[in-house]
Amino acid sequence: MNIENTQSQMRKGILEFCILSIIRRGEAYPSDIVEEMRAANLQILEGTLYPLLTRLKNADMLTYRWVESNSGPPRKYFSLTEKGEQFYKELEQTWNELSNGVNALTSKNSTNPIN
Repeated sequence: MNIENTQSQMRKGILEFCILSIIRRGEAYPSDIVEEMRAANLQILEGTLYPLLTRLKNADMLTYRWVESNSGPPRKYFSLTEKGEQFYKELEQTWNELSNGVNALTSKNSTNPIN
């Protein structure tokens, strides 16, 4: 079994939730999302982010607006739609349940090892 594959699958599973969490706080420009993810030690490439944003937008979870830039082309800022807000809340509930369950199991491992 390859540890890198398992780690990658774990990250992919929470990527949408993390992106929606960032956008939920206010309009977000993709490079700002990448920066914030990296600051939280969650690496994401723009080549991974853009297709995710497009998929979320096509599912009516996100909307965007163009903002003129003084230093280049216009910038696309994303925000949550009402549908996206509801989707986020459902993901948040699922995350809390999973996180609590995983923490309960893994804390038993550190306090009461099987060996």
